[in-house]
Amino acid sequence: MHILITNDDGYTSKGLQALIEMARGLGEITVVAPQYHQSAMSNAVSIGKLLRMVPVENPDGTPEKEIRRYYCSGTPVDCVKMALNLLFDQRKPDLLLSGINHGFNGSSAVIYSGTLAATCEGALYKIPSIAFSLNDHHADADFSASIYYGKIILEQFLKNPPQPYTYVNVNIPQGGINEIKGIRLGRFGMGAWIKEIESRTDPYGHPYYWMVGEYENLEPDDPECDHNLLAENYVTIVPHKIDNTNYPELERLKEVWKDLTRERKK
Repeated sequence: MHILITNDDGYTSKGLQALIEMARGLGEITVVAPQYHQSAMSNAVSIGKLLRMVPVENPDGTPEKEIRRYYCSGTPVDCVKMALNLLFDQRKPDLLLSGINHGFNGSSAVIYSGTLAATCEGALYKIPSIAFSLNDHHADADFSASIYYGKIILEQFLKNPPQPYTYVNVNIPQGGINEIKGIRLGRFGMGAWIKEIESRTDPYGHPYYWMVGEYENLEPDDPECDHNLLAENYVTIVPHKIDNTNYPELERLKEVWKDLTRERKK
């Protein structure tokens, strides 16, 4: 089995190394990760920009077998595209892993997440793809629980992969292995950021603005939502799909907007 690994925190991140440890022993590993931090890039691609892909060594200097590493100067989706076109042009990888992200990637965060976008790109090419995120933004975060539960999830994922054009989102609570209650499958939980823009003044007295924001839980009482399950100290699993058409609404609009689609008289 050949595994493609990427992330959005950069090729030297602690979470990326933890994901490699999670996958070690499952097969040959190719890492193509961003040169620099690329959080919140969503599905952005570098159209009209020069891209580089450079082979690199293990950041800690330890020699490795069956692992090759590269950094890409672009976004997480660029990393996947570069890998598929330049490194896997004869055969697609058998598995795509993204993460382990430093920070929560559930609820509406998935709209902005570069971590999830990489797996979405993999799913577009029918590659079984799964993203991992740890609800801890600290650079020295403890990834031991992520590796432990991630191995359990990967074993099941490989035995029973998702349907084509599906990518799987996993979030791990902050804390040790024994602090986590278990694993739960859930759904996208509705939430949004409020008070997102903070006004500031630079040293010369000129105004500027900084992106901040507070997360507002819009479904606080629903036990199936990913963000509520995570708050209860469960590892959460949510399957996502490429086709995000709202089919019930499509049928409703066909009726209430039928004048729009009425054939013109010749």
